[in-house]
Amino acid sequence: MSKQTYRVCLCFRRKFRLTASEVPEEIKSLFGKYSGGGFMTADQLRKFLIEVQGEENATMEDAHEIIDRLREQRHLGVFHRKGGVTLEAFFWYLFGDMNPPLPPKHGVHQDMNAPLSHYFIYTGHNSYLTGNQISSDCSDVPIIDALKRGVRVIELDIWPNSDKSDVHVLHGRTLTTPVELIKCLKSIREYAFAASEYPVVITLEDHLTADLQAKVAEMITRTFGDVLFAPDSECLKEFPSPESLKKRVIISTKPPKEYLEAKEVTENELDVQKVKDAGRDEEAWGKEVSSLKGDIEVDDKDDLDVDDKDDEDRDDDVNKLNQKAVPEYKRLIAIHAGKSKGGFDTCLCVDSEKARRISLSEQKLEKAIITHGKQVVRFTQRNMLRVYPKGMRIDSSNYNPLIGWSHGAQMVAFNMQGHGRSMWLMHGMFRANGGCGYIKKPEFLLKSGEDNETFDPNASLPVKTTLKVTVYMGEGWYYDFKHTHFDLYSPPDFYVRVGIAGVPADTIMKKTGIKKDDWSPSWNEVFEFPLTVLELALLRVEVHEDDLSGNDDFGGQTCLPVWEIRRGIRTVPLHDHKGERYKSVKLLMRFDFT
Repeated sequence: MSKQTYRVCLCFRRKFRLTASEVPEEIKSLFGKYSGGGFMTADQLRKFLIEVQGEENATMEDAHEIIDRLREQRHLGVFHRKGGVTLEAFFWYLFGDMNPPLPPKHGVHQDMNAPLSHYFIYTGHNSYLTGNQISSDCSDVPIIDALKRGVRVIELDIWPNSDKSDVHVLHGRTLTTPVELIKCLKSIREYAFAASEYPVVITLEDHLTADLQAKVAEMITRTFGDVLFAPDSECLKEFPSPESLKKRVIISTKPPKEYLEAKEVTENELDVQKVKDAGRDEEAWGKEVSSLKGDIEVDDKDDLDVDDKDDEDRDDDVNKLNQKAVPEYKRLIAIHAGKSKGGFDTCLCVDSEKARRISLSEQKLEKAIITHGKQVVRFTQRNMLRVYPKGMRIDSSNYNPLIGWSHGAQMVAFNMQGHGRSMWLMHGMFRANGGCGYIKKPEFLLKSGEDNETFDPNASLPVKTTLKVTVYMGEGWYYDFKHTHFDLYSPPDFYVRVGIAGVPADTIMKKTGIKKDDWSPSWNEVFEFPLTVLELALLRVEVHEDDLSGNDDFGGQTCLPVWEIRRGIRTVPLHDHKGERYKSVKLLMRFDFT
């Protein structure tokens, strides 16, 4: 294509969006089947909604609402003179915001009256950091952003300030600049329920002296008042339900311990250049998500103390330290974090009289599920398991969350300031259940079988259903990207990667062909995905632009919980690499379950 021809095309695209001539043939055929005389009546549209879209409860009111909303958009020539919908209007409905892949009116629809341990909870790690784990600023801004997105667990590392008169939040023993604790607490109070009315859990890593613990207790009590949930008993026998804790804030930490003096850290002690270089190997969309199976070396030792960098596990004698407990501080702790020392058999022991939380690094979890997989699942049926990123993730990258979820871990903690494929899975999972930040775990993770067997994500299981995905076409890059973003002198060459993230048997990625020189490409390709564990399956969608250099450009992504995807032809909005939705970029897709 010549430069002059390309400029003409650009001018043309500025004036016009997709028209009836660009409607996929399958959709034209469906319109012909369900319409008559060149237009579709409300009754015919209702029949289409029921039979093709799987909306069994669709009413005439629903059909008229669609027609009225289309009419409000006032597209020239999209309505027949007799009041019916033309092919163009029908296409605009299918490829518009009225037709999302997830149910728009469901909201919170799962049972929210079970104990907290029965839910996956949207969880952050080092929630106060603005960037990398070593030298970025600490601020309340990423906390606010996380809460606005629906994150329900906020982690704060609390340390004395330089003269030990006040409390700061910072990543200890690093070059991160601190932020005042009270500022973080006030921001949590203001934004806690901006996206969800279900409880917010604040996990504290406490490095304070007794007098500062008392000061923290006063700050928390004064800031949250009646919003704070403080149980009557010292230890809960069973966790309360999310429903009973609506618009409440919960504190989770270990019982008070002695202050651990932070050693002085200078820039010479840290390889700051390593932090700067860490993200250079990452593409815009990040590395491919690791396998659930992984390549983990297992030895005969069952010691949790090796290589554990989590400050929660630095205690040696809890009973001794508890003698110095500050009563008013201790009373605020609703979810007690237990020690994870002494081996997996010890830390995964279930106490019928006490519900507790333990923390394992992603590496420890991977080791635990190989040697003690059944115990991990059994432990999480009534207790909380928090998983956090390994210490080497100084660039604030993340790991495969399904490793934790498939073994019942409630709090799979992520660096929310990071991005990439792992984070897209996190975003996708918590689009479920109305985006409230709590998702009921599947029944097979909550109960043991007749012979006390537990769920094994690596087991060979029969196929429950097959998800059939049709990728019709895409649109919107012309409006959301600079016209020279992908190629200087020609339109982009897009292709789509689509697949499943789930248990190993279900996990796969496939791709369409490459459509050359087209801002609104049509693929019309069909893919089938057999699913053995539908309840843990996430649909991954990525758009790439083919580049001769081999470094393909990023063109958008999304991730959807398969168990909530609506059958039928749907508009799938795409997001950027940080998870922010584009204004215009979207795909037209069809989903069927067989």
